Amino acid sequence: MDSSAVVGSTISEPHSDMEFESHEAAYAFYKEYAKSAGFGTAKLSSRRSRASKEFIDAKFSCIRYGNKQQSDDAINPRPSPKIGCKASMHVKRRQDGKWYVYSFVKEHNHELLPAQAHFFRSHRSSDPLSNDVRMRRRKNSNAVSKLFTAYQNVDCLENFVKHQHDKGRSLVLEAGHAHLLLELFMHMQEENPKFFYAVDLNEEHRLRNVFWVDAKGLEDFTYFSDVVSFDTTYFTSKYKIPLVMFIGVNHHIQPTLLGCALIADETIYTFAWLLQTWLIAMGERAPQVLLTDQNEAIKAAVAAFLPGTRHCFCLWHILEMIPKQLEFFGAWHDSFLEKFNNCIYKSWTEEQFDKKWWELVDDFNLRDVDWVQSLYDDRTCWAPTFMKDISFAGLSTSSRSESLNSLFDNYIQIDTSLRAFIEQYRVILEDRHEEEAKANFDAWHETPDLKSPSPFEKQMLSVYTHEIFRKFQVEVLGAAACHLKKENDGVTSAYTVKDFENNQNYMVEWNTSTSDICCSCHLFEYKGYLCRHAIVVLQMSGVFSIPPKYILQRWTNAAMSRHPIGEKLEEVQSKVRRFNDLCRRAIILGEEGSLSQESYYMALGAISEALKQCANLNNSVENGMRPDASSTHVVCNVEEEYHSIITSKNKVPDPKPNTGKKAVRSGMAGRSLGSVENSEGNKGKVSQVEVGSGKDGFQQMELTDPRSHNVMPMQFHSVVPALFHNVSSPFHTAPSTHLHENR
Repeated sequence: MDSSAVVGSTISEPHSDMEFESHEAAYAFYKEYAKSAGFGTAKLSSRRSRASKEFIDAKFSCIRYGNKQQSDDAINPRPSPKIGCKASMHVKRRQDGKWYVYSFVKEHNHELLPAQAHFFRSHRSSDPLSNDVRMRRRKNSNAVSKLFTAYQNVDCLENFVKHQHDKGRSLVLEAGHAHLLLELFMHMQEENPKFFYAVDLNEEHRLRNVFWVDAKGLEDFTYFSDVVSFDTTYFTSKYKIPLVMFIGVNHHIQPTLLGCALIADETIYTFAWLLQTWLIAMGERAPQVLLTDQNEAIKAAVAAFLPGTRHCFCLWHILEMIPKQLEFFGAWHDSFLEKFNNCIYKSWTEEQFDKKWWELVDDFNLRDVDWVQSLYDDRTCWAPTFMKDISFAGLSTSSRSESLNSLFDNYIQIDTSLRAFIEQYRVILEDRHEEEAKANFDAWHETPDLKSPSPFEKQMLSVYTHEIFRKFQVEVLGAAACHLKKENDGVTSAYTVKDFENNQNYMVEWNTSTSDICCSCHLFEYKGYLCRHAIVVLQMSGVFSIPPKYILQRWTNAAMSRHPIGEKLEEVQSKVRRFNDLCRRAIILGEEGSLSQESYYMALGAISEALKQCANLNNSVENGMRPDASSTHVVCNVEEEYHSIITSKNKVPDPKPNTGKKAVRSGMAGRSLGSVENSEGNKGKVSQVEVGSGKDGFQQMELTDPRSHNVMPMQFHSVVPALFHNVSSPFHTAPSTHLHENR
């Protein structure tokens, strides 16, 4: 790939006339060149003089230079970025001690990422200031901008006003702060009209409530609307700013900001206005689960405006309320908590929960405590026993410090003023988007290690995102410390699983006919992936793959795909194989197409035409229409080749090692796009295969393990050239949503 287009004028390309004082100086120059071009570097080799022992030769390369040397049957293969890139710079030392460029290869066989160059290990410490997102703020500010609107509709909220003074309350702001807030909204609206804001004025036309959400928040809700946390901690804890936030979580287990608001009070009217406004901003799409504090006003507002949403209380909020509501316990506090935890965490059935609850209440004489009675009345909103049919995706934890919400505590303190928060707001967005960009970058350039021969681990390697895979990996390894005992047999079998790591017993039920499995530890309900106790039961039952219903798309590499992963995991893995195959063929096409201007235009035209036909075909399938006959004919021919590959790949013996002679290029007519080999003998070079042997050449490719050819697991939502589209900006443009237009 030609990098001249992305190299700034201050960093020229290496050429033979250049001289350096040392090979270290030469490498420093190459690193700067690489950083501006958008790739990472490594010291490939160096050589000393036998006589003087001084360095006389050195070679530097792209980090994707060469091929990973590893046996295909390795149990724990190490991740490697190498994909056969040839880009490098070779320097030698003259007699006078000066170093010069002996050879330079500019072309890469992969996408260059100048906007994300600071993520590469070789560039992370070279310029600490440039690695700071705050210092890059203006440089990267093709920023996504935001849609704003002024929205006020109180007619349908009149029923929520119990007292006349409820409508008369207003935000308590310092002088000039309302103007600062409006300036923020106007500035962000200028950057992008997708920013949304709404204001609520009282009868005196004073600001009462205000809500806003940036474009990235609107986009994130499109993909991660399954569970949302409505956090009022800063308001209820009497922070200086009356801030409440809507928080989600993306597929990298990172918090996403789905909206902010400043509110005047905790009345039903305020929460009703806020939920109605947030629902409008999100295009009338309600979340499946909404997590909030236990609050009667919020409960009434959710019931009115989100009737189809499962309303739950944050578990950490319930637990933190105990010492406040039962402060009279004193010395009995620890004893109460022990029995309370036993009730909520170790009640397998509703009957068990009721029995333990009332024993607890009677032991501590709590029947007359209103708050305790309210907990029981709302038990289906917070007790783990009643959460078997949902998943909180990690947003409901046993303490706030463990929750994703707490990450915002790094930016907001109890004495933070509105002026300071407005300054911090952009920093929050930039840091969130920067971390997501880095996670996407790592997903493309790295592959997690396999730490066991477990089929469950191998199954999820190319399906889960890195962060979720590593957490699931802990459960797979932890299954070795579990011992199970079958309690009863039948269609639904019950097991007691002894976990020797924490010395606890857990109940697991497994239904063979419906593939339903549930564990009393509730890890799937609270985190979204199966626990070690369920895994060991599956394994002992002869099931060696995770049932599809327990693979949440939100945790997969297909999380942001417009296509659902479907009923069968095989569909996902089939997409991985097809994607990796196309990537290999595209590399070969890139090599041939770049040899001349004519072949470049030919390849470009073929790609454009293929892209158009694929889009038409996919759209036809989605709309239930009959595909064009010519497209169907092409697909059938390719499908026949694909099936012949799959069925015969194990029948063809490995090719003999390459003799080391380099074949002469003969253009596209003399080679097949399927002729990628990666055996130890040919050192990963592309072999020359005659037209008639294209199939045989393709049969050598192993499709089941994406790492066997150093191609990273598929990111369904991001094809290679567009993987970091717009990520250079600290914000990311959201797709169009059903929102009010500018007025």
